[in-house]
Amino acid sequence: MSKKKILIVEDEIKIARFLELELTHEGYDVEQAHDGREGVQKAQNEPFDLIILDIMLPHINGIEVLRKIRQTSTIPIIMLTAKDEVMDKVIGLDMGANDYMTKPFAIEELLARIRAALKAGRQLVSKENTLQLGNLKLDTDMYKVTYGTEIIELTKKEFDLLHYFLENKNIVLTRDKILQAVWGYDYIGDTNIVDVYIRYLRSKIDDKYNIKLIHTVRGVGYILKHE
Repeated sequence: MSKKKILIVEDEIKIARFLELELTHEGYDVEQAHDGREGVQKAQNEPFDLIILDIMLPHINGIEVLRKIRQTSTIPIIMLTAKDEVMDKVIGLDMGANDYMTKPFAIEELLARIRAALKAGRQLVSKENTLQLGNLKLDTDMYKVTYGTEIIELTKKEFDLLHYFLENKNIVLTRDKILQAVWGYDYIGDTNIVDVYIRYLRSKIDDKYNIKLIHTVRGVGYILKHE
């Protein structure tokens, strides 16, 4: 089995080197980039399985790096920052980050988050480029969702959730299954995260187009199907 390749985008050389040593020891193939511009260039021109991305970077900050990468790639991205502010997390996650850690952090936790993100990424890989239910269509290559001819704007997590539903349409999915597949690990004390994102999808699809695709199975979970 080939090694998973990870890109570390971190301007603090000591931290980047520490992460490289730890990840190499865990069996990963690791490369570094020390500013946002270099990070974007490497991410767009070399094949990686996961990116560890700091927010505070020279030239281009981490949020902008994330935005540029997400224009063409769904690669798992874990963001790092010295800040512990809710809005930083919200912006990063809404723009497509898979996970978020605040410095200082325990390396064991970061390694666990990496394993979870890689596992979730494998589970979300589809054999089909296009998934469809009625007029709702999801294109994995173009990273685009449409209803009829109209484009539906989704965040990264909303896209992943809809992707998982379409791959399992007409199947009842428990909250635990959805958490494991889409988030990669359970959010301790926040098991309602699935319900929150279901509401987001319903508002952008079911409510907007006056259809009923996402159904609640009381006491169990959800199912994507036509009425």
